[in-house]
Amino acid sequence: MTQPTPIRRDSLDLAVAGVPVLPLRAGKLPFGNCPTCAGNACGGRPNMKVAGPCQCLRPCHGWAAATTDPAVLQSPAWAEAWRQAHAVAYHPGGARLTVVDLDDADAVTWARESLPATRTVPTTRGEHWIYRGAMQSANAVRPSVDIKSLMSYARWLGPGTGTMTDLPDVVRALAVKEPSTARPAPLAVTAPAPTGSGECRHRMPAYLERGIAMAEQRITEARSAVHTTVYRTFLAVLSAHGRCGCLSDAHVERLFTAAQAKGESPRHCTDAWTNARIALGM
Repeated sequence: MTQPTPIRRDSLDLAVAGVPVLPLRAGKLPFGNCPTCAGNACGGRPNMKVAGPCQCLRPCHGWAAATTDPAVLQSPAWAEAWRQAHAVAYHPGGARLTVVDLDDADAVTWARESLPATRTVPTTRGEHWIYRGAMQSANAVRPSVDIKSLMSYARWLGPGTGTMTDLPDVVRALAVKEPSTARPAPLAVTAPAPTGSGECRHRMPAYLERGIAMAEQRITEARSAVHTTVYRTFLAVLSAHGRCGCLSDAHVERLFTAAQAKGESPRHCTDAWTNARIALGM
């Protein structure tokens, strides 16, 4: 009986452990569409980003072809792909995992300073940091940093070292994008407070003061993802206090001052404030 190759053996071991796998050809790319699926005849998506209704057993749809079924992995339909395979890939999201792909030494240094420790796997140029939990995948969330989880695949490079920990909010926040808008380049530190004639829900000045103080505290206590924290805080303040005209320029200046104390630039403060107003239709 022919013994399985190391690549095939790794795939079967991972499948038994509940990790969906697929073969990779040279260049760390999944195999292309098989003849049965040529021209998208199966109804699957040609960009291999979203799984279609295809029932083909060949590894022809990127991450969506990943499977834990030993019968599929050892089937004649996959035999040629495994024979040509240069590596094993896995679908992190399918195993409820997230891989933070750090592609150079600077990215690794950033992760060691900014992210909770977890299991790490050395790569050719950097490291994979693996967390327990799935999230949306995103490329270039920072220089040389990608997130691979749902609807993505990662190369299997071994079990790694260290104890795997739960996916932290600081990693989830990396994939959050602010609304894309045309951005001004103001020189002033403050932005104008919104004016409005909506019903005031404050009832007393102390309500507004407490809201501004809590917002300042949230920004000041941010230990990571400061950029995202500032935007979300501005969004919350405007949602609660921005439609009745009670919010003054002095309140806005307090928020901007807190953000700049955390390293945010005047321009980013104004951009984040403007984006928050646009998101709320102000």
